[in-house]
Amino acid sequence: MPIAVDIDVMLARRKMSVGELADRVGITPANLAVLKNGRAKAVRFATLAALCEVLECQPGDLLRWENETETEDPGDG
Repeated sequence: MPIAVDIDVMLARRKMSVGELADRVGITPANLAVLKNGRAKAVRFATLAALCEVLECQPGDLLRWENETETEDPGDG
């Protein structure tokens, strides 16, 4: 997935646990773990806004795009 999730970075900067963040945002720790570990298929804007509010950050501090590495050699064609 080319979208990387940096919630761990913001948790460390804020010295906050996953459980505390989940409680303050209003989602389960299990759902937060799915998002945090990059396994989520989608995220609601309301959840993203709540994460940003609690962590006092911007969406770009939590999510970033990474270019996927080419798996095929361009010279093979």
